[in-house]
Amino acid sequence: MPEASLPVAPPVAPPDRSALLADLRARIRGLEGLGGEGARVLPFGLPGLDSAFPAGGLPLGCLHEVAGEEPGAGTAFAAHLLARIASESAPALWIVRGRDLHAAGLAAYGLTPDRLIAVRATRDADALWAMEEALRCKRLSAVLGEVGGLDLTASRRLQLAAESSGVTGVLLQSAARRSAASAAVTRWRIAPAPSQPEEPGVGDPRWRAELERCRGGRPGVWLLEWRDGALVAATDRAVSTPVRRPVAVERSGQPWAEVA
Repeated sequence: MPEASLPVAPPVAPPDRSALLADLRARIRGLEGLGGEGARVLPFGLPGLDSAFPAGGLPLGCLHEVAGEEPGAGTAFAAHLLARIASESAPALWIVRGRDLHAAGLAAYGLTPDRLIAVRATRDADALWAMEEALRCKRLSAVLGEVGGLDLTASRRLQLAAESSGVTGVLLQSAARRSAASAAVTRWRIAPAPSQPEEPGVGDPRWRAELERCRGGRPGVWLLEWRDGALVAATDRAVSTPVRRPVAVERSGQPWAEVA
């Protein structure tokens, strides 16, 4: 009796590796709340900057870190972020360490007093405690904490608190004191850049904004300018930072003076 032949299965095409990786990344972003369906983001309205984020804008409901090369640069950038997030029904909370928070200065970047609550903390430990507790309050839209140095465990606690409530957290630090490791979803380094006035005088503020880390996205550097109440891309001048050097000037009979 002839042996019955077994049916031969049709060849199976190998899986598309790129499609599998894309699906895996999407699943991970969904689990992290960064780019899945229903993820909340804050677009800057600048295509070159928004494309650096996995969902086309700054992720909300998580922790971000802003480190300023100079105090004013980091503060101005962070104030703009809070101004975009806060509302009258869900104000932002700013945990300040000193007494130099100026209402008029914040309002210049869109953060008005009716959408801001300020709390003063004298120690890093107090600021961290207040920030973690505030991040769990769903009646707030965002919480900013001026904190010196903190370890990975402390930043992870803040990130978990933000994830649990959907409140956005912003750590405002000095670039010189920031820690090497952080659980923040994005890490920014903000430095002042020379303005370019159209006529003699003081020009619009400019910053060199470096996105050093973005979970699920890509780092980059942008030259940004605050012009007419909005953040715009400044592309007409090379990215640089002020350098202190002697410049020849006449002042009080002196042949030169050192200016920024």
